[in-house]
Amino acid sequence: MASDPSPRQPAPQGSQVPAATRTLRVLRFLAGQPDPVPVDRIARACDLPRSTAYHLLGVMVEEGFVTHLPEEHLYGLGVAAFEVGSGYARQVPLQRIARRALAALVDRTGHNAHLAVLHGRDVLYVLEERAPGRAPLVTDVGVRLPAHLTASGRALLAGLSAAQVRATYPGPEGMVERTGLGPRTPAALRELLVQTRARGHATEDGEVSTGMASVAAAVRDHNDHPVAGVAVTYPVEEVERPAGVEALAAEVRRTADQLTRRLGGGRAR
Repeated sequence: MASDPSPRQPAPQGSQVPAATRTLRVLRFLAGQPDPVPVDRIARACDLPRSTAYHLLGVMVEEGFVTHLPEEHLYGLGVAAFEVGSGYARQVPLQRIARRALAALVDRTGHNAHLAVLHGRDVLYVLEERAPGRAPLVTDVGVRLPAHLTASGRALLAGLSAAQVRATYPGPEGMVERTGLGPRTPAALRELLVQTRARGHATEDGEVSTGMASVAAAVRDHNDHPVAGVAVTYPVEEVERPAGVEALAAEVRRTADQLTRRLGGGRAR
């Protein structure tokens, strides 16, 4: 098999299509693919010379909008592209439509609820609804926490492609811990995400704050991309296991489903 040429090739001269248009065309195509694809397919679908496709992909790889898998000769969306989509949901519609849904979730469960979006290896908390009489949590609005330790982050990461997760966690660097618990290697995280997908919701138990646990589900947009995580956090001693946790998970999934439908998506997983 021929080796994959370098993605950085000189851009052809005399093109009548602006570079920004070509770049957006490539991103739109990649966003519609279920898995990473080879450069020839990208070039054909976007009506680009192969050398132009390599040049554009090289720039987008450097900026984080595209992930290059050299061993497989494939290209897929990068974390920066995901952040742009999350930013749209974060800036206007998502927080507005989520506030009442989160308040209703708090009323049904009696526990604090919050909404978070993925930002690189962190989750950023953008909305919190506190239950009456409950103490404030570390998940206040504007706080960032390591995504691999939080239920919200795991719900979001479980909705990304394997290539995006590998690009975000290429090695154990940055996989910090807060309480001595949680995955410390990419392999351990991948196994945890497999379990999360199978359950349809994510959990964490004492990995962010000792004595506290959370359950979360992802909100998805019309492209079925995860844009936010809805979570409930509760004192471990107050919830019976496993029945109590399953009941909370059902309520969280119900809220995530509701928000997913409001964004034009299908059923949240």
